[in-house]
Amino acid sequence: MEEHSGSTRRKDPERVTLKKEIGLLSACTIIIGNIIGSGIFISPKGVLEHSGSVGFALVIWVLGGCIATLGSLCYAELGVTIPKSGGDYSYVTEIFGGLMGFLLLWSAVIIMYPTTLAVIALTFSSYILQPVFPNCVPPYMATRMLSAICVLLLTWVNCSSVRMATRIQDIFTVGKLMALGLIIVVGLIQVFHGNYEALTPHVAFAMDRIPSVGQIALAFLQASFAFSGWNFLNYVTEEVVNPRRNLPRAIYISIPLVTIVYTLTNIAYFSSMSPEELLSSNAVAVTFGEKLLGTFSVVMPISVALSTFGGINGYLFTSSRLCFSGAREGHLPSLLAMIHYKNRTPIPALLVCCTATIVILCIGETHNLINYVSFINYLSYGVTIAGLLHYRWRKPNLYRPIKVSLVVPVCYLMFWALLLGFSLHSEPVVCGVGLVIMLTGVPVYFLGVHWKEKHMTGMSFLNCFLLTLEDSNMLVILH
Repeated sequence: MEEHSGSTRRKDPERVTLKKEIGLLSACTIIIGNIIGSGIFISPKGVLEHSGSVGFALVIWVLGGCIATLGSLCYAELGVTIPKSGGDYSYVTEIFGGLMGFLLLWSAVIIMYPTTLAVIALTFSSYILQPVFPNCVPPYMATRMLSAICVLLLTWVNCSSVRMATRIQDIFTVGKLMALGLIIVVGLIQVFHGNYEALTPHVAFAMDRIPSVGQIALAFLQASFAFSGWNFLNYVTEEVVNPRRNLPRAIYISIPLVTIVYTLTNIAYFSSMSPEELLSSNAVAVTFGEKLLGTFSVVMPISVALSTFGGINGYLFTSSRLCFSGAREGHLPSLLAMIHYKNRTPIPALLVCCTATIVILCIGETHNLINYVSFINYLSYGVTIAGLLHYRWRKPNLYRPIKVSLVVPVCYLMFWALLLGFSLHSEPVVCGVGLVIMLTGVPVYFLGVHWKEKHMTGMSFLNCFLLTLEDSNMLVILH
């Protein structure tokens, strides 16, 4: 440690930064681990219900992967052009200014990510407890307590070591791929034994009713929910080793792999279950296991629990970096821009994410909240990719290590506009409440961020506290 001239503050001679410990393998597992969570075990029912036929449902799953690929290619360009952690928030702030960026940050930190974490944690605890309570729903308090313990444990892991967190992500991503691999192998055995009547074209595309455009849009939303997380590597860009090479490579490997796995998993479901059985099931993977695995059916709830455990770890890892990035830009208290001096982990940001998740776990009505904020999620994708086009126009001579064809963002935005337009028409209340949640951040921004004098006065005590922590060598503020 050394003293700066003319100042009593001590500071390390080397600038403290987040460690670059995410290689290509870990980058792939972050994308795969965040995409494959509870979605593939929940969404098949919704996709089939809204699409109206087995064949069209499979087409929607493939197209959902193609749309995620288009979006991720746009994010790859943004990620290496604006090499900051924080994903959508950092890009929108850089391109459109503080207010737009803050609205994305506000909706994500307050509702979107804590709610998603809570839902995944509840899925984890429900599947873990199902073998203990085979004939009834697990008790309310038991699921909440186990969910909270899981979130607290993974928060401790992420506070302790980036390497430990990424190793957990690597291991559980392999585990969830093995679980889905089991479903796929068993399903393909069924197909080879001739049980593929539901997959033959004249049966697969037979419809009792022709779905409306709004129903097709809702089917795509269900599939898109299962693909959500494809942009999460952009939240930790500063921790990726050689991001200009590894960011696009991870995308090219991960998204097609997930699309193939999802499509084969749905084929496996339909090889052993009729559409009516799938629609009547509350847990598709468990029903699949009970029908084909017999006494080994207990493997399925355990596999789903392991999948969601890895999903919680991935969401904690990435959402905490969003808080960190927001604080570094001055949109959140500077406490959240602090990292542990030795571990190089954003402990305050992780604790905030953990606390918000546990609060929402206590509220209980998480599924309704997910419906409200899903509109915000897709709105943020579109705004970010529209920002790519605006940035091209505003800074045409800026060096871009990756530069996608204009056809890619234009096609994505056309699909995005149609999807959200028809979704708004079909579910105006749900989409409207999601928009209201986002817009509540406007007065917060002008009172807490834009009004500098009030902001500085209100934060003076906190800044003194932060200086004390810096001098104690426990935490360091990143500027």
